[in-house]
Amino acid sequence: MTAPTALELAKRLIARPSITPATGPVFDEMEAMLAPLGFDITRFIAGGPPDGPVENLFAIRKGPAGSRHFAYAGHLDVVPPGQGWQTDPFVPEIRGDLLYGRGAVDMKGSIAAFVAALHGVPEDLGTISLIITGDEEGPARFGTVALMDLMAERGITPDLCLVGEPTSVNRLGDMMKIGRRGSVNMWVTVNGTQGHVAYPQNADNPITKLGKILSEIDSLQLDEGTDWFQPSNIEFTDLHVGNPAHNVIPARAEGRLSIRFNDRHSGESLSAMVRDIVERHGGELKPVISGEPFLTPPGEFSDIVSAAVREITGVEPELSTSGGTSDARFLAKIMPVVEFGLCNATMHKLDEAVAIEDLEQLSRIFSLVVKQALR
Repeated sequence: MTAPTALELAKRLIARPSITPATGPVFDEMEAMLAPLGFDITRFIAGGPPDGPVENLFAIRKGPAGSRHFAYAGHLDVVPPGQGWQTDPFVPEIRGDLLYGRGAVDMKGSIAAFVAALHGVPEDLGTISLIITGDEEGPARFGTVALMDLMAERGITPDLCLVGEPTSVNRLGDMMKIGRRGSVNMWVTVNGTQGHVAYPQNADNPITKLGKILSEIDSLQLDEGTDWFQPSNIEFTDLHVGNPAHNVIPARAEGRLSIRFNDRHSGESLSAMVRDIVERHGGELKPVISGEPFLTPPGEFSDIVSAAVREITGVEPELSTSGGTSDARFLAKIMPVVEFGLCNATMHKLDEAVAIEDLEQLSRIFSLVVKQALR
């Protein structure tokens, strides 16, 4: 039987709507793609409302005893398509040289390219696994973390893991990620005493205190960056008082900030730094750490990916730690991780589309990476 192309597999996945958190039909399709290749497949549901339920899939094809283990990680869930598409976002359509559909880039196209690549990888070369979640675009509470728990229970730790996120910028292969910054969001609350603006001595204005807190936080110089990371940065993302009356001092003021940080810090250390400022001015802080920074230093793994990219595309990929977070932040705790995938120009946008040639080239790149990594 002729092996399916990356394009054919991508169309099958796009045709299964899977807005985050994803369950059901899209995982049926994934299982149907992997079963003929000899994979042992485990599917399970984790979590519940409001952030679930989430479906996850772990597939493994074991090689000879003592052989290396290569893992691919990705997600089948997609962001909501929104209004204004030229065609149905869940009906894959080819127009010119592009395949359109929600998830074409982020990241059903990448998953399809990897599965297509597996058709050319001998079973006796080594162990291969796929770590596939339905909860990457959402809170990510019941996705990759739950898959890692399953792997730990079974004593499974891959030697290397490639996360297929769309990392390329202007053309396929021009960038890979060897790390990511950490992320922490913080909610600041200041309580005061409501009163008439004409009698401030009888009130306690929380807005004044919040202003001092935010000003002091804004003056922080966290670092100047490192060899592989840009400087950590603080951004204020919301202010809220909700006071409809012009002549009333409010009783409460709230602010929110987000810090993206490099490996000179941790979520806890930054939370402690900001908490000290907030509490000195009589406020309260609630931090939520989305992920810690990670770095896979340049070496064997990035060299393997770079060589494969050069051979197929002629492009030399830039090693980067830019951008937001991904599920690699979890996986990097147990094994070396590199992220590489399609061009990200249309991800999360209307009329998301991938170049058909990029899909086929990515599949060939993945094939070379797997074969070299398992040697």
